[in-house]
Amino acid sequence: MRKFLNRPLSARQSVAVVFFCTLIGAAAQLLMKTGAAAMTQPGIAGFLLNFPLMAGYAFYGLSTVLLVFTLRDGDLSLLYPILALTYVWVAIATPLLIGERLNAFKIMGVALVMLGVSILGRSGTAP
Repeated sequence: MRKFLNRPLSARQSVAVVFFCTLIGAAAQLLMKTGAAAMTQPGIAGFLLNFPLMAGYAFYGLSTVLLVFTLRDGDLSLLYPILALTYVWVAIATPLLIGERLNAFKIMGVALVMLGVSILGRSGTAP
């Protein structure tokens, strides 16, 4: 891990790590949604004793740390739009894992995000 943190990442590695961050971020959001829905105790104890909620926060923290090291070496205008894919993963996963429904507007929104990411990605530096 120390080797990863100390050496510059290639463009391909930066894209791969940011893509991985989108998956971790989506998992974090799903865990926080699950944890919030399952809160049984009021106050701070309800937060601290809620495993899905704490796991979601931990995943967000991990994603943020990885993102910082990736953005250190990568092209921000290429990498940052990839983070929008987090919303795509959440929109795809919530009907499957939580039972929320997708409607036509949500599907169009996801399609627009994907189109935007692909356009911005094509305009950035190729890995």
